[in-house]
Amino acid sequence: MFSHRGGYENKTRKADPTSHVVTVDYTGWTTDGKLFDSSVLRGQPATFALNQVIKGWTEGLQLMVEGEKRRFWIPAPLAYGERPAGGRPAGMLVFDVNLYQIQ
Repeated sequence: MFSHRGGYENKTRKADPTSHVVTVDYTGWTTDGKLFDSSVLRGQPATFALNQVIKGWTEGLQLMVEGEKRRFWIPAPLAYGERPAGGRPAGMLVFDVNLYQIQ
């Protein structure tokens, strides 16, 4: 489900979905290459509680340490589903994620 894209610094702190807030930069695409969201393009990292995002992000970020970069391939059941509401992208999604901080 998740593939590792880059290296990481020698840090060992991992996120706990029940209590941690994380700060990340990310870019998200559909599998046909359509960009649908990017904190990088907005020029502002995103900060959020780990238990308030799609399940694929919660699972993937728990595998990361601060300073690490990864590419997530998130299947529809762990993303927004096959027929999401509100203009969200359907199907498998691809995210490049850079985890800056775990609080």
